[in-house]
Amino acid sequence: MKHVKTLFILLLFFGIASSHAQSKREELEKRRVELQNEIRRINELRIGQQKKRQSVLGQVEDLNQQIKSTENLIKVTNQQANLLTREINTNTKKISQLRKELEELKDDYARMIRKSYKSKSQQSRIMFLLSSKSFLQAYKRLQYMKQYTNYRKKQGEEIKERTRELQKLNANLAEQKEAKEKLIAENRKTRARLEENRKSQQELMSTIKKREGEFAAQIRKKQQEIDKIDRAIEEMVRASIAKANEESGSSSRDTYELTPEAKALAADFANNKGKLPWPVKSGVVTMQFGKHPHPVVQSAMINNNGVRIDTDKGGKARAVFNGTVSEVQAVKGANMAVMVRHGDYITIYNNLQSVYVKRGDKVVTGQEVGEVATSKTTGKTTLHFFIFKNTQKMDPADWIYQM
Repeated sequence: MKHVKTLFILLLFFGIASSHAQSKREELEKRRVELQNEIRRINELRIGQQKKRQSVLGQVEDLNQQIKSTENLIKVTNQQANLLTREINTNTKKISQLRKELEELKDDYARMIRKSYKSKSQQSRIMFLLSSKSFLQAYKRLQYMKQYTNYRKKQGEEIKERTRELQKLNANLAEQKEAKEKLIAENRKTRARLEENRKSQQELMSTIKKREGEFAAQIRKKQQEIDKIDRAIEEMVRASIAKANEESGSSSRDTYELTPEAKALAADFANNKGKLPWPVKSGVVTMQFGKHPHPVVQSAMINNNGVRIDTDKGGKARAVFNGTVSEVQAVKGANMAVMVRHGDYITIYNNLQSVYVKRGDKVVTGQEVGEVATSKTTGKTTLHFFIFKNTQKMDPADWIYQM
């Protein structure tokens, strides 16, 4: 029984470890697929834009994004390979321990068989019972004989079970080794593509350095367009707060007057900071929140009140939390905007070519609010996404999970 208990404890420990590893493996595989789709999307855009003779600056921006995504893909694939290595080592130790326990079980079983063989005759059993000094002792001896027979049967079944477990582990080990080899081969190909992209990036960057002043002027012009859109969004937020307060009998213009229900919703929204879902099914952030140097022309500064997310053509904008549609407006230079209120928090989904909701509609997390517009010039499908608390601008990356 000692060996059976030890083996049970070992299998329980390995089972918990295996469950944790499985969860981590699934998480990494999901991220790897997301990155592959991200790289595919960027590559398709690059090919399409090259046909349209996209500017050198645009090509470098896309290349930078593709290089970043490829580096992340290599990192995630390495993590998967390392996790598989640890699992292979764990399985190897598990197999070694199982073999040892199996041998001990077999030895115990063999000793029981030999002992049973020596006393297997019916006459020996009867004599064992008849030699009892009392009826109680005879009864106990009979019970012992039954227990011994059951234990021998149970130990035989235990050996069969351990043998099946060992065979299963050996099969898993072979699969893990094959999976690891595939990941390593994939990483080699990914690294080769990365080097090609870096070479293209260097060639384009040399062109940009020669014409840095020209490109800086292009960036400043683009920033002016972004500023106009951001100002229009800010005006929409202030007007919407003022309108909501006026309807509730308050004169405040910059801060929502909250009902108990709205306070509860705002608290729920705040409690989900860092855990909110993405506002698109799949996408990549191409412009971050705040003021920072341009990723290509470092001498030029860019500023953004939200984030810009490139997604698939025909991609849908989705509510990141339960709320009420407070505004649906056209924004000059950025198509349609949908504003959703969550207490005194606001999320805005801008650059929509079609809208599926109207003012006053209740929306739930994940509900589609509109289709993201695709630029005829660049071929990019880009959502402008904002988060406010009243009129205070907030970084969506602090709120959206893994943004």
